[in-house]
Amino acid sequence: MGGPDWYRFFGAGEEMAKAAEQGRWMPTILTLFIAAILAGWAAYAFAAAGKIVRLPLIRTALVLISAVLLLRSLAVFSPSFWAPEHSLAFRIWSSAIVLVLGACFALGTWRAWPTLSVKAA
Repeated sequence: MGGPDWYRFFGAGEEMAKAAEQGRWMPTILTLFIAAILAGWAAYAFAAAGKIVRLPLIRTALVLISAVLLLRSLAVFSPSFWAPEHSLAFRIWSSAIVLVLGACFALGTWRAWPTLSVKAA
């Protein structure tokens, strides 16, 4: 939607921005893939909160989602994780945002755990 400038603003890297400028499909496909994963994770959060129908393997999924987010937040401490074009500010902010999301998922999972037991429908 925002084109190459948005890729730059959100820290996706110059390579992604240039590919978008050239009209390549990879930036769009990668962005849609990430958005689909995040939408799936949101669906599990809503299901755990009782806002939508119960999803399969809800406990396992919520634990794994929490773990992935919390582990990703630790990437701020691993310089080899980042591409050279990512600024320190991007590394810190992106890790902080993912830490907050992971903490929310973990806390929500912990609080909802008793209601997430396997039940016959």
